[in-house]
Amino acid sequence: MARKVILDVDPGVDDALALCLALFDPRLEVVAVTAVAGNVPADQATRNVQTIIEQLDPPRWPRLGRALPSDVGEPANARHIHGADGLGNARFDVAELHHLHSSEKVIADALRTDPGDISLICLGPLTNIAAAFRRDPALPSMVDRVVFMGGTYLAPGNITPVAEFNMYVDPPAARAVVQSRTTKTMIPLDVTSKVSFTYDFLDQLPDDTSRVGRFLRRILPFVYRAYRQHYGLESIHLHDAVALQYVLEPDWFLTEEMAADVEVAGELTTGATLFDRRVNRQWRLNLEVATRVDNAAVSQAIVRGIRQAAHAAGA
Repeated sequence: MARKVILDVDPGVDDALALCLALFDPRLEVVAVTAVAGNVPADQATRNVQTIIEQLDPPRWPRLGRALPSDVGEPANARHIHGADGLGNARFDVAELHHLHSSEKVIADALRTDPGDISLICLGPLTNIAAAFRRDPALPSMVDRVVFMGGTYLAPGNITPVAEFNMYVDPPAARAVVQSRTTKTMIPLDVTSKVSFTYDFLDQLPDDTSRVGRFLRRILPFVYRAYRQHYGLESIHLHDAVALQYVLEPDWFLTEEMAADVEVAGELTTGATLFDRRVNRQWRLNLEVATRVDNAAVSQAIVRGIRQAAHAAGA
């Protein structure tokens, strides 16, 4: 039986690629795709979710959720990596849907409908999840599992020396989710940065006779140029696609139960993920953290999944 999931995303090219994989994987039933501000502002994130679904046209369209601005504003975005439109400046036309429910409502309604059966795959800031949990304090007990891409364990941050982007954009939301009484797995930069994709990856994509191939070939080249310009790298990371693989193949990841928190007010450390490693630990164990990954298995699975998606999506 397919696993029911909600993907909460801030598209972002790597979010878009993760959606390509999830929407056509028979192991997943994507109940909803909810937008959140992060890589791009809220309105653009909502538009991008609609664009991705329209471009890919999966056999079963999920419910869509509209992003709302975070209470902490927009401290950062990643348009220098993903393009002004978040999708590699591809400038897709889209028939925008109006009167979408907010992402937090879509999440809350789905969890109430299928309590205990839905996992939340969070690939952006945790704004929507925290808002849904505030909306209904019973919701954390209705989630099968929260899997979120974000934070660092031992690695440095990628937005400040100590903070990963998703945690930095909305630290209070990240703290609320990390401290919530629900089952959680954190897929940090320590793991997602271990899997890289050189220019050869573009040659392995399906050709433009398929919807998936056409879509990915329009959005990915910008990211390669951005990584070279800003980081001096000839390869890219697809953090969100790696995090999705944990849901599909958890045996490829080594996880450890830890006691974690998120800094919300530090002058230099806002958004940092912290862990109580003391001999006489004072914090409760509250989530699993992925510490190692089978790089080769994950990268090969992503390529294989894209090809399977292209076959399933057709022309």
